[in-house]
Amino acid sequence: MMATLLEKPLALQGARSMGHMALHYKNKEEGPLAARLLSMLGYVLTQDLTLPDGAHFYRFVVDGCHSPRGDGIVYLSVVPEAQRDLTAAIHEALNVGTDKEHPAVVAMRKRLEEDPEYSFHYGTLLESLEDLEAIFGALEDANKNDPELKGRLNLVYNRALPGNPAVDARLDASPIYGNVTRYAYGKNGVQAFLETDILASGVLGETMMLEFDYVFPGYDQHVLSVVEWG
Repeated sequence: MMATLLEKPLALQGARSMGHMALHYKNKEEGPLAARLLSMLGYVLTQDLTLPDGAHFYRFVVDGCHSPRGDGIVYLSVVPEAQRDLTAAIHEALNVGTDKEHPAVVAMRKRLEEDPEYSFHYGTLLESLEDLEAIFGALEDANKNDPELKGRLNLVYNRALPGNPAVDARLDASPIYGNVTRYAYGKNGVQAFLETDILASGVLGETMMLEFDYVFPGYDQHVLSVVEWG
């Protein structure tokens, strides 16, 4: 039986990379706040375009080296009107946010509380654990003290699976991971998650989950190369 085109490996003539991710903020008035949050996360703002309706369309890059390129881009804009209407209809039909929520909504919320990776999320890899610690230390403070961000940032951390003495010792001394008892699905790397209602995604359109990862150097087997279960 002849192989289909999909089964045949393509002979690529050039390299490929992840191009862009398009994120949405929920409310037009909070565009600048959403952009400030992305800046706090280390993304680099390269364009702020004001649209005719007053909403902002932003272009960020994950690192300054991507500024003139076509990859490593994060676009940020307000939730489109038709999508907003659809989300509202879903909420009404399933009684989202009431004491009569559909059982499927209740079950989904429970799974999301247990595992921040359960539904759609977007991950960024950092090459410095110190940078990750500084960013999330600032987020912890903002969630307590920033007038615009207070109480709107849900932060969750996963340590590397235990067993590597050097990694374990570094994480024990970490201001972020020292007291963490949750573990990632793999060794030699950590995850930090930010969930916020300033951004919208997923089937309910209520929040967005952003993931930030760090992999300890010198290990071929780590949380992002080999998934380990249990």
